[in-house]
Amino acid sequence: MSVEVVIPNITPGTGEGPHWEDNTQRLVFVDVEQKTVLRWDSLTRNIETLQLEDMVGCIVPCKKGGYLVGVGRQLAHLNWSSKNLTNLHEIPLHGIQNMFNDGKCDPAGRFWIGSTGKTLSYEPLEIELEKGKLYCLDSDGSFHKHLDKLNVSNGLAWTSDHRTMYFIDSIPGQIMAFDYDVTSGNISNRRTVVDCRTLNLTDNGNAGVPDGLTIDTDGNLWVAFYGAGLVVCFNPQTGFLADVEILRYNQAMI
Repeated sequence: MSVEVVIPNITPGTGEGPHWEDNTQRLVFVDVEQKTVLRWDSLTRNIETLQLEDMVGCIVPCKKGGYLVGVGRQLAHLNWSSKNLTNLHEIPLHGIQNMFNDGKCDPAGRFWIGSTGKTLSYEPLEIELEKGKLYCLDSDGSFHKHLDKLNVSNGLAWTSDHRTMYFIDSIPGQIMAFDYDVTSGNISNRRTVVDCRTLNLTDNGNAGVPDGLTIDTDGNLWVAFYGAGLVVCFNPQTGFLADVEILRYNQAMI
């Protein structure tokens, strides 16, 4: 498997939360530390950038227009044309400085978004522990907390039969599975499918931490390992399948 650089040197900080807009052939994503959201047009090759006032963890397009973004402790709606940011929900302050991190829509269109505690160190990665949570914004606008006492709430994915949800807590490095009810949005039967602390992925012992997550048509999980320069593929039932080495070490999302 080969890796091709499509947009070189696009962000000075940590690029996160890529989402492909099939109807417009555009890629939207964020730069966490630079507090920006970016939109790349694959047809014109142009890049648009909007500056926000706080660190931004994720962005997803809305069916009726605009985008949902996690900005600091706010979940907000962004109107790209007017640059107007409308706050929808704000989570309470936990610890030193918690913030929204990764987020995705489930098969029913609900928006799941997690939070994390303050980053105390990047190398090695050290986070204020047990300050993260996992929330869900339902289609009626209600906002619910589903998980508590997380460390770094990260990757999310759902199986094609809509019966299982996968979720990553980057520290301690676990890929978890839940029974998922697509009608109600409830999750249950939490279990660990991959404990990344048991893996030996690199020769130098720097395995990084599991970060972004996606699922392919065969039900395999593809995970970006931040700090290791690897994207790793797992079968949730049998374990490790393959890895792909990336030139840069800090892969955050796939």
